[in-house]
Amino acid sequence: MIRFDDRAAFAAALAHLPEPDAAATEAAAARQAVLTKPAGSLGRLEEIALFMAGWQGRERPRADRLRAAIFAGNHGVAARGVSAFPVEVTAQMVANFRNGGAAINALAGACGAELSVVALDLERPTGDICTEPAMSEAECLEALNAGAAVVERGVDLLMLGEMGIANTTPAAALCAQAFGDSVDQWVGHGTGVDAHGLARKAEAVTLALALHCGACGDAFETLRRLGGREIAAMAGAVLAARMMRVPVMLDGFIGCAAVAPLAKEAPAITAHCLAAHVSAEAGHGRLLEALGLEPLLRLQMRLGEGSGAAVAAQIVRSALAMHDGMATFAEAAVAGAL
Repeated sequence: MIRFDDRAAFAAALAHLPEPDAAATEAAAARQAVLTKPAGSLGRLEEIALFMAGWQGRERPRADRLRAAIFAGNHGVAARGVSAFPVEVTAQMVANFRNGGAAINALAGACGAELSVVALDLERPTGDICTEPAMSEAECLEALNAGAAVVERGVDLLMLGEMGIANTTPAAALCAQAFGDSVDQWVGHGTGVDAHGLARKAEAVTLALALHCGACGDAFETLRRLGGREIAAMAGAVLAARMMRVPVMLDGFIGCAAVAPLAKEAPAITAHCLAAHVSAEAGHGRLLEALGLEPLLRLQMRLGEGSGAAVAAQIVRSALAMHDGMATFAEAAVAGAL
């Protein structure tokens, strides 16, 4: 298991990112070339198969063990009225996850994924990012390691999701800090705030950036100051997965925002990631472009919970079933390439 003992260990991991297995990718591409179909006729399914081959180190990658990890945290900035729901909903939804009643339970079951729910100090919200850092250094490390702990060898695909009332506000701040543009480009309606709520979110992000921008010298400090426990946990899971060459399926705006500080420092961090979908949340499409990721789906989803990732996992399963199960021209006694 990967563990970041201190911020220097986190920075060192981010500075030395493993690459996919080139030989496995080449072998998978050679297999693709002789399957009974015209070259490229299955589009991105073919690309996904090669992507999975490289990160799993197998000519025929598998989707036998899928894991969905959902992290939950509460945010001090919620007290500023930036969400349509009270912070108590976070714990209530965690209970719903654990009782099997949420969308992610149904969708994880549909794609055959095991579900891990990690609640992070829900009774103790982060600091209000408008007036103080979200977390201490120790708290940020604890969150990063909570994320890293869900990554195990033998997991064929890791899906990440979150639950945290008001977390679109720190997510917008992270994106603005990492990639610039105006605050209005990153702030959206989240769980459904009205125009007044949207204005409060924009004000909160503006205040947070004014306070912390000059001190956000690296990915760790940016996460510590502007993020949240569940956001840092997803960042830790992404980096730990890279160290173990486990492919990752990112979900919506929050999950991708967790990667933004890492990508600013090390743009190659997204090479082992697939983007499940582009959500209806303002800024997600812009964020995916900044991360260099093309979404698999466009379904106007904006729930979070890893719901989009679980739906997109079905596409990965289809890609690998095609890659593994199709006959070659020789096996099918089909003459020549189509």
